[in-house]
Amino acid sequence: MENTILTNISLVALGGAIGASARYLFGILFYNLLPSSNGHYSTLFVNIAGSLLMGILIAMLARYPSELNSNLRLFFAVGILGSFTTFSTFSLDFVTMYENGQIMEAMTYALISVTASILALFLGLQIVRAIF
Repeated sequence: MENTILTNISLVALGGAIGASARYLFGILFYNLLPSSNGHYSTLFVNIAGSLLMGILIAMLARYPSELNSNLRLFFAVGILGSFTTFSTFSLDFVTMYENGQIMEAMTYALISVTASILALFLGLQIVRAIF
């Protein structure tokens, strides 16, 4: 059991290093190509690309079942894509709910996720500004 947990953590960590590095490199690329964008186009690109790649990955894992699928999912979905963009995971959660017929839950999840996250960021800014 302990080896499995360490293996899983290693897969996520290695994938995470790759995904985070790719995210950083795309940020540099977009900043150099479009300096006036302040990185917004980079974020937009990685969110869309990550969601596309998540869809491809999940469909491939479902279409070709294997004993390695849990390791592949940890490495690619949680590690690489999870650190490249968490938006891809959010998108997968939404689509999973939607495809399971939980349409209202999916819509509520999306609305709360986006709204609450933006409000939480504003709140964090205000807390620090009030204290410091």
